[in-house]
This record gives sequence, structure tokens and C-alpha cells, in this order.
Amino acid sequence: MIVRMYIMDKRNLKDLLYEQVARVGKTLANPKRLEMLEILAQGEKSVEVLAGAIAVDIRLASAHLRSLKEARLVQSRRAGKRVLYRLSGQDVALLGVTLRQVAEEHLLELRMALQQMMAEPERLAQVGREELLAQAKRGEVVMIDVRPQDEYDTAHLPYARSMPQSELTHRLAELPRDAEIVAYCRGPFCLMSDEAVALLKKHGFRARKTSDGVSEWQAAGLPVTRP
Repeated sequence: MIVRMYIMDKRNLKDLLYEQVARVGKTLANPKRLEMLEILAQGEKSVEVLAGAIAVDIRLASAHLRSLKEARLVQSRRAGKRVLYRLSGQDVALLGVTLRQVAEEHLLELRMALQQMMAEPERLAQVGREELLAQAKRGEVVMIDVRPQDEYDTAHLPYARSMPQSELTHRLAELPRDAEIVAYCRGPFCLMSDEAVALLKKHGFRARKTSDGVSEWQAAGLPVTRP
């Protein structure tokens, strides 16, 4: 009888352990929440900014944030009249990268969708991360960060210049004509760098993109620049 109770207690404990881990999995099983985490990996955001970025109303965005907070993936702080949200830790950003990489490895549908996004593979930088970093250090390429300025200020790739997509048209004169331009934004699912490359090519620049963002760079063990 005592042995049976001990076995049951062990079973209950294991069930409890897996149930707690499953809380994170349940929370992540929503595409809008995954997109929120990717955006929050760039820096603090208000519910209004997040709602606009993922194309939902503020009430639904707030509900998603509550779920993320309950799973301890997101924290908040008050700044005057606004409430700002942020990831609970860098490990949450790395979890998002790992989850996407596993999905890409095993889901044909995702790989096909990514191929459609990258219909022009010649737009991708043809070198690895470390070589791209070395080229940027030597000035052989100019890396531009086309995310909003506040995201660049939070963290950016080394040697990158801040040139938000919304300002790029008016700042082309700041870019050299004798070097290749490499644009990046929030990661593989982000389209701002594609738009930047199209604009640069239209104006006669040699331009490519890297599908990496800050989170992918950190997941690969490479440095990023912080204030």
C-alpha cells in the first residue's frame, strides 16, 4: 500500500511538472502571440503599438498580453500614463528563434511560404554571419538597420547604421555608392528589409538583405551592440 502511494505521488509530481511546462506551450500556440514576442524582442512596446503591429484591436491585444504575462513570458512597467511591455528575459527571444527554426526544419508548408517570400534569392547576402560581420568591420559592406529608431537604440548588429524604412527615401544621399548595402530588420518573417532592398536597387545601389535580426544573431552566439 505504501509503495503504491509512493508511485502515485511520483506520478502526480511528474504530471505537475509537465503541466507547468505545458503552460508555456499553450500560450505560444497562437500566431498573434508569437508575432508579439518577435516584436517585443526588439524592445519595449505599448499595447497600442503592438495592436497596430499585429493588426488587431487594442482589446484583443490586451488579452494576448494577459496570456503572455500569466505564462511569465512578458513583464510590464508603467511610464507616466502608459504601460510598456517587454520580454521577461533574453531566453524568451531565443525560444522564439528555436521554435521557428524547428518549424522550418520539419514543416514543408513553412519552407514553401518562406521560399515565396524569398522569390529573388539573389537579394540575400551570400556570406555567413561571421564573414558579414568582418566585411562590415572592414567597410566592404554597409549594414543598415531599417527597424524603427527605438528598436535600433535597444540593440543592433555591430557596425550597422540606423536608417528606418520610413526615412530611407529621404536619406539615400547618406549611403556610399561604392559599397554594397546590406539591410536587415526583425528576422526572417520581416518584410521591411525586402522593401528597403527594392528601393535601393531602384535608385542604383548594390543592395542585398540578411534574413537575420538581433535575436538570430544572439542565438548564433554573435555579439550585438547595446547602449
